[in-house]
Amino acid sequence: MAACRVEAFRGPGPGGQKRNKTSSAIRITHEPTGISAISTESRSQERNRQLALARLRHKIALLVREEIHLAEFPKPDILEVSRRSADYPAAMGKMLDVLNHAGWSVSEAAKILGVSTGRLVGFMRADGPLFAEMNCHRREAGLRGLNS
Repeated sequence: MAACRVEAFRGPGPGGQKRNKTSSAIRITHEPTGISAISTESRSQERNRQLALARLRHKIALLVREEIHLAEFPKPDILEVSRRSADYPAAMGKMLDVLNHAGWSVSEAAKILGVSTGRLVGFMRADGPLFAEMNCHRREAGLRGLNS
């Protein structure tokens, strides 16, 4: 959060007097990358802050890649992390880092992670934006996209 800018504003849409008097919508921007996320659903500023932060973490995990070193790379069972868990974006990011390291080859990434390709693809299919991002990188690498 130290690298983020948080802005509160009046959200659009219905809600009457309460909506028009309070700045409950939240935008959080990660300053180093410029990636931002917004939440306007709740009348509670705190709840919108939580939702925006979760969305920001998900976006950063999708878009920011880090180099991995296999000798130092721990092989936790990242596919066991629940999508509702606070650890999910980090696990998703690590999985994408492994795919990037493997040249977006699902079979090579599965070997590195110690799981089957079916299990790895199943994990990614459960998260539409994750699956789309992976397929985009596969096409850029000259590989065929996987069916959803």
